[in-house]
Amino acid sequence: MTRLRTASLLLSCVLLTACGGQDETLSQFGSNPPLPNPHRGLLPTMNIAEPAKNGWGNNRPTVPQGFTVTAIATGLKIPRQTLVLPNGDILVAEGKGGEEGHIMRPKDFFAGVLKERGTSSTKPGQRLTLLRDANGDGVYEGRTVFAEHLNAPYGLALVGNRLYVANQDALVRFDYRPGQTRASGPPVVVTSLPSRLNHHWTKSLAASPDGRFLYVGIGSNSNIGEAGMEAEENRAMVWQIDAQTGASRQFATGLRNPTALAIQPGSNQLWAVANERDEIGPNLVPDYLTSVREGAFYGWPYSYYGQHPERRVQPFREDMVRKAVAPDYALGSHVAALGLAFSSGVMGAQFANGVFVGEHGSWNRETPAGYKVVFVPFNGGRPSGRPMDFVTGFQGNGKTFGRPVGVTVDPRGALIVADDLANVVWRVAPKGRSPVEPKVASAR
Repeated sequence: MTRLRTASLLLSCVLLTACGGQDETLSQFGSNPPLPNPHRGLLPTMNIAEPAKNGWGNNRPTVPQGFTVTAIATGLKIPRQTLVLPNGDILVAEGKGGEEGHIMRPKDFFAGVLKERGTSSTKPGQRLTLLRDANGDGVYEGRTVFAEHLNAPYGLALVGNRLYVANQDALVRFDYRPGQTRASGPPVVVTSLPSRLNHHWTKSLAASPDGRFLYVGIGSNSNIGEAGMEAEENRAMVWQIDAQTGASRQFATGLRNPTALAIQPGSNQLWAVANERDEIGPNLVPDYLTSVREGAFYGWPYSYYGQHPERRVQPFREDMVRKAVAPDYALGSHVAALGLAFSSGVMGAQFANGVFVGEHGSWNRETPAGYKVVFVPFNGGRPSGRPMDFVTGFQGNGKTFGRPVGVTVDPRGALIVADDLANVVWRVAPKGRSPVEPKVASAR
């Protein structure tokens, strides 16, 4: 253990000095981000988010003027994604996945050791926890384990009386009754999902508005196919799954790691945020927000951001590069977008039309990127303008207090943010607004 710790510290110093040679202040937002030339050093640059020893302590995230932020649940076990149920209860997916065997190179092993330093040491819950605010005052006094012994649960969706959960190895479902605080039985498997090696283990989830189909985002098993494309079978894509039969098909491909999915209200268009590739500089490649078009190929691994060729991939396929479509909107390189939620207008006029994005934060550039929740404004159904900071303050004085993951808009007037470093769920709401209108007792 001592040798491993020493080796990791030594490599950390080397990685931190292996600069990418690019201006890390480059602004990379919007539909046509500037893309510098690829730069490859001996080792990738790494700057690990050093967790604050006392977590948030007396600190709190920073929110815009006119909003308040409250920790509605603490002491969780790696909260990733949340789902607001029709009665106002909140389900929290707690877990962590991945399997041994996906590390191919010595630098991958050491990078994995160092990245672990920027995560919570809490044992993952592998469960769903239900939070309840019984009187609608914004205080979630009720807390129960809804389901346990799951396999790295992540994506959540409710369709009628069926609750769907995307584990790292299978899409499963529970029967659900309004007000239920614990699952009435074990989950039913809808269909298996790729889980061999599972380098990118998260399985994002969204349901079509009519409930007929489920969409599951499945990440690649590598950075750029280093293990061979046979290890990427049915990966780096979005699946469409028939909710009744479990039959699946490839809906869109070439998305390296689609970490969150959401349906756009009105248009019913599927959207995703995706994490792009590493090791070619601090400003390559921007993570992105995009509509997910049926049958489209988004480039991975043969190209990035449309038809920019990725010559590291061998054998290289020029024919696949010509098929690649560019994503809609760059979020910035290495911000690690993991959460996505369309605004429903309950957060005020400034945040009425667009999406909230949870950015977990970089590990592979000297100047940190991400570590915040941003709002991307929309106009005419498309992203428009620069992202706006909405929840910040996750880092300060060289320490990291938390890392945002899933974001969910509560129709009662709040944004729910999962923080998997501090093991907290935050609630951001406009000041002076009650979560629900008080009920007036009728005269007897």
